[in-house]
Amino acid sequence: MRVIGLMSGTSYDAIDAAAADLTLDGDRLTLTPLGLISRGYDAGLRAGLAAALPPAETTLADVCRLDTLIGRAFAAAAVEADRELCDGQAELVASHGQTVYHWVADGQVHGTLQIGQPAWIAEATGLPVVADFRPRDIAAGGQGAPLVSMVDRMWLRGRPGAPAALNLGGIANITAPDGTAFDTGPANALIDAAVHEATGGRLEYDLDGELAARGTVDEGLLGQLLAEPYYGLPAPKTTGKELFHLPYLRTALKGYEALPPEDVVATLTRLTARTVADAVRSVAASEVIASGGGTRNPALMAALRAELGSVPVRTSDELGLPSAAKEAYAFAVLGFLTLHGLPGTVPASTGARHPSVLGSITPGRRAAWPPPVAADAAPSRLVINGQGH
Repeated sequence: MRVIGLMSGTSYDAIDAAAADLTLDGDRLTLTPLGLISRGYDAGLRAGLAAALPPAETTLADVCRLDTLIGRAFAAAAVEADRELCDGQAELVASHGQTVYHWVADGQVHGTLQIGQPAWIAEATGLPVVADFRPRDIAAGGQGAPLVSMVDRMWLRGRPGAPAALNLGGIANITAPDGTAFDTGPANALIDAAVHEATGGRLEYDLDGELAARGTVDEGLLGQLLAEPYYGLPAPKTTGKELFHLPYLRTALKGYEALPPEDVVATLTRLTARTVADAVRSVAASEVIASGGGTRNPALMAALRAELGSVPVRTSDELGLPSAAKEAYAFAVLGFLTLHGLPGTVPASTGARHPSVLGSITPGRRAAWPPPVAADAAPSRLVINGQGH
């Protein structure tokens, strides 16, 4: 089955559309990557989204407009991916949507909201769309994140040692060797906020880690940032830009106004590396397989390797899964599982009471979809074509 996975993460800088050919054979689900396209939100839509995100206030009218406009943008990306990557032969779209709020209180997730109305995608492509993945896990008592843990476990099964999968998006999350999964804290969220603030919006992120490389870590500021209570919470746990946003950073920088921007960015880069490394050590991982936009930041990757010492840090590219597209491919897999009636969660990863079939299905122009696969025939391994292990 040819599936298009659509993803826009907590950095909300672009929509990634990854196409995959997925084949189920016994306990093996084989994924053949067909390519990735990435399309940035137009400036007006991105500005409107940024203005509506917490801690800003918004209106239901704004939410409705964003849901529609983001749905249309996702639909355009899906149409292009079907045409350019699938020769018009795609059979399913799996859309993560755009997270705008994750309701966490007292360590428990009570709700979540991803917008980008899937009806626009189904109408534009004619294909069935699986969307709204997270709420079902939350309803079952889980954190609703990180959902890629299911795919990580299947993918790394049988790999020697105790590998951990790491995603470095706006927020960093890890899937531990025992299947536990959690958000470690910010990856790029605070770095991006600092760069945007320091350049008056001229830059959105630290390109090639250049600012961090020119700066010096301020140990006083680092210590203050590390005192954030979230880092000490037990797993499973999840967080987002509801906590790690620009006002949070401005509060943290009080008393450090004279610090050069390069030093601020260097310190925030070290914060990400330190908190990720602490998480890796806490789960006794023997290696780290990293993906996400943060892998393209040489300063961040160097800081992470320095923090982890003898624990090797590799990228998912080395295992055949393009790091820039890994999350989009993961949601393609989750959409495939949903369409076949198979669970997409592991209770050990999210803290849920039981596994759940995720999401809601918006029919395409043909309402039929494959018959469910029996639970005892569900795949336990994900093999990237040519990268079996």
